[in-house]
Amino acid sequence: MSGEESAGDRAGERVVTVPNALSVLRLALVPVFLYVLLVAKADGWAIVILLASGFSDWLDGKLARLLDQSSSLGALLDPLADRIYIVVIPLAFGVRGFIPWWIIAVIVARDLLLALQVPLLRKRGVVALPTLYVGKAATFALMSAFPWILIGQLDSWLGRAALPFGWALLIWGVALYLWTLALYWYQMVLLMRAGKTPGAHNRGAPDTVIADEGMASG
Repeated sequence: MSGEESAGDRAGERVVTVPNALSVLRLALVPVFLYVLLVAKADGWAIVILLASGFSDWLDGKLARLLDQSSSLGALLDPLADRIYIVVIPLAFGVRGFIPWWIIAVIVARDLLLALQVPLLRKRGVVALPTLYVGKAATFALMSAFPWILIGQLDSWLGRAALPFGWALLIWGVALYLWTLALYWYQMVLLMRAGKTPGAHNRGAPDTVIADEGMASG
């Protein structure tokens, strides 16, 4: 093994990095967000948490490249945090009555339907389908919609201005979310017919159906 390969392997195995710390922080904020929104009902602090989470999601990708701190753990933590937020936030909003339950059902069902691909992919020696950038756009739209919808609950001119903007982003995000579901299952059909989809990740890649639908960071 060459020196460059050894250095690359060591870099991929790093655990303590700034981007990983930001991802862990995002995950740690999930129960805090739920307590603040559902128990304390301090919507202002809940807005701050959502904005901080979105900024850290953008920042960890930037820092991973700028500081050369990309890692295998980071490749798992970042999309994991996105998936958790995209499920947890709508559920919490549903409890508070901010968005209807049928929209929440669509969002959750989409991820469950994608999870059904896992055993089919593993049988073919593949753990992840090629990343779709429309999936990144869908995640970006949904994660952007949530704070705007929460701001829209404020009884002020800001709330009245924010709510329609948040709903526009939510509708756009859900539509893209469903479109990516169709595209991923289309890829799955191609894989089942041909044995392997070009660009699909073989064993050894992160154990996830979708390579990374995290928010695009430029």
